[in-house]
Amino acid sequence: MTRDWRIDGVVDAARARVATTRLAAAYGVPVRERTRLAADLGARLRTCLTKGGTWRLFVQPPAPGVREGFLHVTLVPDRETSAAGEPPWHTGVACPEPADVPPGDVPQDAAALAQALLDADEDTAVVLGKLAEQEELVAFHREELHQTNQGVLVLHAELDAAGLAQREAFAAERAAHTEAEEARRRLRFLADASAALTASLNHEEIVGRLPELLVPRYAGSVDVWLFDQEEDARRTAARPAAAVLAARTGRPQYAADHAGRLPGVEDRPPSVLDPGRPLLCLPLPARGGPLGVLTLSPPPPGTRWDPDDAVMLIELARRASNALDNARRYEHNRDIAETLQRALLTELPTTPGLRLAARYLPATRGLNIGGDWYDAFRQPDGSLITVIGDVTGHGLRAAVMMSQLRTALRAYAVDGGSPGRLLTRLHVFLHHLQPDLYATAVIARFHPDDPTVTWAAAGHPPPVLREPDGRVRVLDDKPGAMLGIPLDQEIADHTVRLSPGSTLALYTDGLVERRAQGIDPGIERLAGTLGRFGTDELDTDLEGAADRVLGPMLSDSERDDDVCLLLCHIDGGSGPVPGQRAGARRAAARPDRARPRRH
Repeated sequence: MTRDWRIDGVVDAARARVATTRLAAAYGVPVRERTRLAADLGARLRTCLTKGGTWRLFVQPPAPGVREGFLHVTLVPDRETSAAGEPPWHTGVACPEPADVPPGDVPQDAAALAQALLDADEDTAVVLGKLAEQEELVAFHREELHQTNQGVLVLHAELDAAGLAQREAFAAERAAHTEAEEARRRLRFLADASAALTASLNHEEIVGRLPELLVPRYAGSVDVWLFDQEEDARRTAARPAAAVLAARTGRPQYAADHAGRLPGVEDRPPSVLDPGRPLLCLPLPARGGPLGVLTLSPPPPGTRWDPDDAVMLIELARRASNALDNARRYEHNRDIAETLQRALLTELPTTPGLRLAARYLPATRGLNIGGDWYDAFRQPDGSLITVIGDVTGHGLRAAVMMSQLRTALRAYAVDGGSPGRLLTRLHVFLHHLQPDLYATAVIARFHPDDPTVTWAAAGHPPPVLREPDGRVRVLDDKPGAMLGIPLDQEIADHTVRLSPGSTLALYTDGLVERRAQGIDPGIERLAGTLGRFGTDELDTDLEGAADRVLGPMLSDSERDDDVCLLLCHIDGGSGPVPGQRAGARRAAARPDRARPRRH
């Protein structure tokens, strides 16, 4: 049921406001919404009173029995007044409960209005109490929010600090990773450079490899100053003062117009010879004293050396010095070995109707000296003894033992005796002289009045005989055992007839034996090579034939054993061979010229 009030003045407005508030209370409108409704309606009524005229207030409650309806309040001007034409004002509030008995109108007497105003103050007091509670709650939450904000700020600060620490840790990790990579690169370079330097035993090759290793990554230019092998022109060449100081003190020097601050390196003024270019002078130390100085200029484009690079370069100089020292020691020992080997070579004698040609090649690994030897000499009865032998082992000890066997054989041959008897005596001699050394040998005896050759072998590869018609025989009659073994033996002689134009080849196992094939295939290759020669070719050029035998037999680039070859050719004509003495000297000297050097 809609309620309405006519409002002409302040009293009508107060009565209408009080009635509307009571009606809202009757329908269960909460105090806060009821107070807000009263305040809004009061403000609107004051505006209407200010404008003047007559107004009508309509309040429409929910229908009877309806729960949770709306209380609609509408304020409109009266049509017959001057306020006509003003827009109406409307509001509504929810009513949780229905009112069984709506309140009546507010009386017009002053006491009733005063009581109504006091009742309105109670609602206001309730709202103000709730407002105070809300303000306390807001203040509490404000403080709580402030504390939370402080915590968030602290958390943000901690997160920022953690982020900074993490970034610093990442940066340190990247720096450590980069440093580790650089250190790994330097170590790998040192390992590769050391392998390259120690792979050669020729000091000139080692010196030539240093610029290849250092330019352009670690140096713009490289100069190697060696003290003991300079030409006269280079001895008088001017050297930077820092290089001279490094040679005298044995300490690395850095010459530049700025301080290098390199670890282990002394700073010096720039070189007068080249003041615009920094120089790093590194001594080359060795066991017997300094070998020289390695002088480097910075890598392009004129950058400075890193301290770690300087440490690596000092270590490289030390390793290069060791490689140079080892190469020089090896070259010195090799020269001694070659001199000794040349002294042990035999000058082949001249015999009418017999040509001799010998070749000796040392192993291509290690020192060029070994236990292989050949010899040829006359006995008192005019016969010619030719011998070829091999002492087990390699090096100086084997060469010394070979020399003793050769001397002993010549001494025993003065008393005469057949090849078998001479080998038997050598066997006893070696067994008592050096029980832990053994040897093999073949002795062939030629007599000018006898068209036969008597030979004997002790553990040695068999002689190969080429007959004048080109047929080749391997003289593999039963040989004796190796010389020096703990065994009593009498080595037997063997005799074979020789025709003019025949060639007997004596050799050591280094010529025919290969690890992967054994010795028999090599003997077959030697026989085939001899069979391809013509008799006239052997008559006229035995020296060249010896070289042509070695060619196909030594196609290997490297040999593990010495090679010795002695060709004995019966001349197809008669009488002495012209120029035999000169040919014998060439045969003795040729091994020295043909000796390859290992670099």
